[in-house]
Order: sequence, then structure tokens, then C-alpha cells
Amino acid sequence: MLTFEHQFATLPEPLWVACQPTPVAQPSLIAFNDALAAQLGMQTRPDDARLAQWFSGNQLPPGAEPKALGYAGHQFGNFVPQLGDGRALLLGEVVDQQGLRRDIQLKGSGRTPFSRGGDGRSPLGPVLREYLVSEFMAAVGVPTTRALAAVATGERVVRQMAEPGAVLTRVASSHIRVGTFQFAAVRRDESALKALTDHVITRHYPEAANADDPYLALLEAVTARQAALVARWMSLGFIHGVMNTDNCSIAGETIDYGPCAFMEQFDPQKVYSSIDQGRRYAFNNQPGIAQWNLARFAETLLPLMREEGDAVVEQATEVLRGFTIRFSAEQRRLHANKLGLAPESDHAAPLMEALEIQMHQGRMDMTATFDALTHYAQALRKNSSAHSQKEALLALTTQPDGLTAWLAEWENAQQASQQSERLEAMRHANPVVIPRNHRIQEVIDAAVEGDFAPFHTLLAAVTQPFDESEEARRLAAPAMESEQVLRTFCGT
Repeated sequence: MLTFEHQFATLPEPLWVACQPTPVAQPSLIAFNDALAAQLGMQTRPDDARLAQWFSGNQLPPGAEPKALGYAGHQFGNFVPQLGDGRALLLGEVVDQQGLRRDIQLKGSGRTPFSRGGDGRSPLGPVLREYLVSEFMAAVGVPTTRALAAVATGERVVRQMAEPGAVLTRVASSHIRVGTFQFAAVRRDESALKALTDHVITRHYPEAANADDPYLALLEAVTARQAALVARWMSLGFIHGVMNTDNCSIAGETIDYGPCAFMEQFDPQKVYSSIDQGRRYAFNNQPGIAQWNLARFAETLLPLMREEGDAVVEQATEVLRGFTIRFSAEQRRLHANKLGLAPESDHAAPLMEALEIQMHQGRMDMTATFDALTHYAQALRKNSSAHSQKEALLALTTQPDGLTAWLAEWENAQQASQQSERLEAMRHANPVVIPRNHRIQEVIDAAVEGDFAPFHTLLAAVTQPFDESEEARRLAAPAMESEQVLRTFCGT
């Protein structure tokens, strides 16, 4: 059994509203994350029928007290003063085996006071996408929400067409967002804002409580986590797709996997989201957008900070300027790992910049390129099969002469970095398998027809992302021209 607590409920309304899930017609369990459940303290696994009832919202788990959370948000740059959980309910919090407090939330569980006319449901496709991508992110060490369960509802949800419905159970360090602070600030409710801020400091950043100005220290800490998070996204070619302020977690986790995707052919201006017509959230725009979101967070904290007037604005602005420094430092570290170089190497940054140009001009698949480069580095160190590994790498580009010249420079840098541990770091920076768009679409298409076997096969692969098996290699293959999925959709 899970042992629920309810600290968020000590905060004032309207930061939350009590609300019950809407029962579904015929819940059936698609997947349950046993390993995560054990981390959360579930010692005995209930049967599938009981899990389906609990995690569809038909019967609440013992101790759950569902609440819809209020938040505002800038959506594609336009401020909406009230958004909130229109299709999600926080069941409560659990203290896990490491002593960390984790939220457990149903997503797709029916209408709430924040639904704004929506049905509060989720189609099957977005539930499977979020389950796969969030569990992959956890497997490669990117801070993320987790998937605990997926349940089919036995009902249809109408979006572009009628689709099977599902409910996702999501686990997060918390579901507090930049938009949560905006929700309190726009109401000019300083007592609610202070209560929320103190709650976040206690829960996520207790070291800030001892600073001269705890609220400025909170801004610094959130900025540092966001900078590191976005750098990690980009090292994998991840494009969030909807970096609105209501999708920006104060805990520094990846949250709200809507029209997200992993870039295949490298293009710094790549967009997959069907709703991002202006390319606001393109791949290379993500650091600037994160910094912009943090500026909106800073605006909500200004009334609480110690200084006043121009002085407090300058203090906050200085913290925000530090985002670029922190992002660049984390990116340099990640780039060195991806190239098999020492973290202090002066070659990593110019080599990565040059390789990105080669990948873009040569229409190279990003994940396949770094996987092949890892194999070539291993062959060079072992003095075996290096020629065939180099040929396999060159086969990925339409401009082999340019890549050959780049490889010569990279090999020289490699010779200056002979530590054997660099190869291990390189392998763990460059996954073999990612949740590719066309593979996710295959899973969804099969699931719509009632076949969940492809989902479980892909889930097993993306949660062992460095596996070199034949099956992993099959699922790792880039999409052929006819298989490419160039647009992804939000489930709302």
C-alpha cells in the first residue's frame, strides 16, 4: 500500500480545489511500474484489476484525497491568468525509500473546476508517449516526472477523431510550476504567494532558508536546475515542444510530455509540435525560452525579496544573467562526454560546434552519429576494426569529405585524452536506443487496435538505452523516408 500525506493541502485555496475523479466505463491495466512502486513504498503488488480501479480513478487508493491544482501561465508568450489542472488530480504525496517526498497524480481522470469546457480526458496515444519518453529520460539520468501506471478506460475520447481513452499515473518531485507562482501573484495575494514560496523552499531547496535573502537564493537554485536540465535535453536532441511557464517545473524536472520528440536529422531550428507555428520552442531556442520563463518566475518573487526598487530588480537580473553561464558550463561537460574527451579539454566546444555543422549539412541522424562515433572511439583504443567503424560512421552523411576532415581533428584530440574511463563516459552519454517518433507511432497504432505488445517491447528497450543487442539495434534504426513522423500532437 502507498502511504499518502497531504502537505500541499496546507496551502491556501485557490492554489488547490478538492475534486473527485470521474469514473470510467471499463478500466483495464496497460502497464504498471513495479520498480517505481517499490521505491514509493508499495511492498505488496495488488492484482491488475485492483490497480486498474485505483489508477483510473474509479476507486481511490486508501488515503488518497484528490485535488486539482491551480496555476496560470504564459502560453506561447501570451499570459492566461487561470489555467490549472483541467484533466489531472493530485492524489497526495508519498515519502519514498530515499526519504524524498513525491507527488502522485492521475492525468486524464475527468473534469475539474479548471477544465474550461474540456472533457478532462486523455487519448491513449499521449499516455503511451509520456510513459515511454519519461521512463527513457529516467533511464539516461535526466531529471523527469515518472510513469507509475497506464490504464485504458474502455471509453472513446474525441480530438481530431474518436480515439480510445486512457489515464496516466504520474510521479513527480512536485507539480509546482512557474505558473503556480504566477497564479498567486496575479491575484495580488501576497500571503498565499509567501506560503507557496516557503513551502517550495522547505520541500525542494532547504539550503535557501539559511541565506541572507531566502527568496533570492530560491531564484538562484531554480535557475541552476533549469540550466542543467535544458543542457541535458539538448545533449540528447530532445525538443520539449511546449515550454510554456505552466510546463516549467520549480523542482527542475522535465514535466508535461505533450508534443515532444527527439530530433533525428540534426537541425538546430527543428520543430515537431503541430501547435508551434511560430517555431517559438525550436530546438536551439530552448535555453533562451527557459531563461525567459525564469524571468517570469523572478517577477513573482520580487515582492518577497529583501531589497526594494531598482536594487531588487538588479539583483534578480544578475541571477538571470547567470543562467547562460550555468547552461554553458553544463553543456561543455556534456559535450566533452559525448566526444570522449576530458571535461577540461579545450577541444570539446569547437569540435562539437564543427560536428553540428557537419550533421546539419550532411543530413545526419544525431543519435546514430554519436552511437557510431562511440564505436569508432572504442575501435581506435583497441586497435581493431577501426576502418570498418569509420566507414559505418561516414555512411551516415551525404558529405563524407567534410566529416573525414572533422574526424582527423577529433582523432588528434582523442590522442591527447587517453584515460580509459573516457570511453565509459562516452558510452553513457550516447544512448543506442531512443524513443523515436516512428516507433512511438507504431506502438500507438497497434494499441488503438488493442495490441499492447509493441508498447511493452519498446518500453523494455528504452529503459535499457545502452543495450547493444540485436533487438535494441532494430529499434534504434532511424526512420526511413516513408516512416518519418514530422508532427506531434498534444492530448488536450
